[in-house]
Amino acid sequence: MTEDNMLTKTNRINLLFDFYEKLLTEKQQTFCKLYFHDDYSLGEIAAEFQISRQAVYEHIKRAEAVLEDYETKLALLSKHEERGRLAVQFTELTAELTEDRRREATALMDQLLNID
Repeated sequence: MTEDNMLTKTNRINLLFDFYEKLLTEKQQTFCKLYFHDDYSLGEIAAEFQISRQAVYEHIKRAEAVLEDYETKLALLSKHEERGRLAVQFTELTAELTEDRRREATALMDQLLNID
């Protein structure tokens, strides 16, 4: 796996973790935080918890699979990314409006985003 691919994967796992962290087991949460957030190696985590590197690897791989499964079912990250893309488009479109119309449009968008 290239360095760019590894970085992309790490960023994706971190984003998924932000959305679904509480749905993982406590051990999966801890290992993912150490591995993906704090950049610990498998060996460092294994030494910290007095287990094998293979056990750490399996916990992390299982957590990755669980995170991807939740994303497949719930699509929270995909929806978040799509809202971000639409917000950029909205900003670009409203830039062409007069100041008053831009404020109006922004106020309406804020109301729309805050509907429960």
